[in-house]
Amino acid sequence: MKSLLSLFQFTTILPLGKSQDLEFFARNSYLYPVAGYLIGSLVALPVFFIADRMIAAAVAVALLLLLTGAHHFDGLLDLGDGLMAHGDQERRIRALTDRSVGAGAIALGVSVTLLAFAGLARSPSISIAILAGEVCAKFSMSFLTTYGTPFHEGMHSYLHQYSKPWFPFISLLICLPLILLPVAPIKIFGAFLSMLICPLILLLVSDKLFGGVNGDVVGASSEITRAVVILAIALL
Repeated sequence: MKSLLSLFQFTTILPLGKSQDLEFFARNSYLYPVAGYLIGSLVALPVFFIADRMIAAAVAVALLLLLTGAHHFDGLLDLGDGLMAHGDQERRIRALTDRSVGAGAIALGVSVTLLAFAGLARSPSISIAILAGEVCAKFSMSFLTTYGTPFHEGMHSYLHQYSKPWFPFISLLICLPLILLPVAPIKIFGAFLSMLICPLILLLVSDKLFGGVNGDVVGASSEITRAVVILAIALL
């Protein structure tokens, strides 16, 4: 229970009482998808009762940002600046970790948000797309937390030191109940495939451009994977 409370306090802004030691979660970071079920359900429930699809999609995106405290969205913006920076790894890392917001941050943040919104608006069930997208997004964080070699000291390096190579496999098992969702199997297959491909690509890109992974990249993976999974559900 302490591990779950620590996880929820790390991934949401929910008032959950006394702050738990982050080490409880760090030693069990394979639990990431459980936070996806919680966040996805809390967003999907009110959205289910909104008849207008465009408004429902917009409310869903806003609630996702609100519940997560835009923490992972901030990582997405930082990644955008790092990707757009020119020069060697040192310059890219400086742009990635700089607290200012540049054109790359705005471009990537707007692009990913628009893709998620469009995917939700076109999904057969917005609530199901939200739930699946959020659970898969948290798997990507588990994957990168385990396999992403830190390039400096920080939150990611702290979580990474407790990770075990088999953590993502447990995370994958936690995601398996998604196959019970009342949607076409091809959509769930697309969601799972996207869930595996997105963090792998981000890992390869981050290793090449930054020489490793930091918390911004892990947070960005949540936003990007969610959007891609939602699109897969909408298009397949």
